[in-house]
Amino acid sequence: MKKSRNGNRPGLLSISEAAWILGVNDGRVCRAIRLGLLPVVRRRGRLLIPAHALAHLADDSVPCTGSDVRGGA
Repeated sequence: MKKSRNGNRPGLLSISEAAWILGVNDGRVCRAIRLGLLPVVRRRGRLLIPAHALAHLADDSVPCTGSDVRGGA
């Protein structure tokens, strides 16, 4: 198995990786974390986002709030 950039944790993504997947900048992902829209875990001092959290955001059946990561103000 190929080692990933996030320390061989396939279920966890860095903030930059999550931003790239969502098509937004790092700042918007950090804002979503502060607002509680994205859960995070700490590993060796780094904030990592569980991949299932991004899948939840990408699911169109989930209602979006005005402060959603994918758009809005």
